[in-house]
Amino acid sequence: MINPVAIRLLNQQLVAPQFSDPAEVVSYMGAMQAQEYRMMRWAVEMRTRKPSAKTFKKAFDSGRIIRLHLMRGTWQLVSAEDYWPFITLCGPKSIAVTKGWMSSNKISIPDDELFRVRDILAQTAADKGSVTKEDIVQALEERGLQMDDHRLSYHIRMAEFTGTLCSGDTGTLCSGDLLPMKVTYALTANKVKSQGAIDRDEALMRFTRKYFQSRQPATLEDFVWWSGLNVSDCRKGIALLGDSIHVEKWKGREFYLTDDCRTRGFRKGKFLLIPPYDEYLISYKSRDIVLPPEHRHHAHNNSGIFQPVIAYDH
Repeated sequence: MINPVAIRLLNQQLVAPQFSDPAEVVSYMGAMQAQEYRMMRWAVEMRTRKPSAKTFKKAFDSGRIIRLHLMRGTWQLVSAEDYWPFITLCGPKSIAVTKGWMSSNKISIPDDELFRVRDILAQTAADKGSVTKEDIVQALEERGLQMDDHRLSYHIRMAEFTGTLCSGDTGTLCSGDLLPMKVTYALTANKVKSQGAIDRDEALMRFTRKYFQSRQPATLEDFVWWSGLNVSDCRKGIALLGDSIHVEKWKGREFYLTDDCRTRGFRKGKFLLIPPYDEYLISYKSRDIVLPPEHRHHAHNNSGIFQPVIAYDH
């Protein structure tokens, strides 16, 4: 392997980006961490040739880019064409993990409540187009249902995992066009084109290919961490890629690279302004390749809180 740091920068599209369209970036990356609007927007824009907040907003509001809870119980961006395959692949594991969290918090949601609330969520989103959590609370109260925010959040997540709800429009912006006023939800059926039956192995192969094409060089452990899938699924995904992926060793560790791995690209400038939770760090367990362990605490803590960082090529 020539230079794993340079190869990651190239294949993450942080150096010599190949795309002009934000939706193409998200599709190429497979899924991107999306904790907060400004930061997820910059994470996508900095991987385009000409960053544009208006272009990102247009792609997001039109449904070409979708935001939802998908992997590891956190917010992700996915492209419209990947939405249904990745829900098929990741949804069951996310539901199981969420039920485990509910149990540890002594919250039990019986099926009749789950289905009734899901129907209300779907109907409210269908009626309004894009709804806020306040809209949902009002709709529930009108039907004689009241619950705390924690319990409602679990209902919304379950609706996301099953493909009922996804991100709505950003709506009116404030603070100099930097922040959407509210997180909104839409009825997925009105936002994302439906697909026929999806083969799980095909979804797994697509998911795996997109991870390694955009994060290489990466290890099996990196993929397991990022995907939230079990080890056997991750091994199977790599096996499904066949001869298009290979292993190279670096400092005693095995890294996977695709046969079309980018290794050349012109780098402009010496600095990169990387937002918190960016895929450049959060995609891996092997972050020590780009982040010396003695500086790790400046970038993230042990509780999973990531800070913005400046990458410097010296």
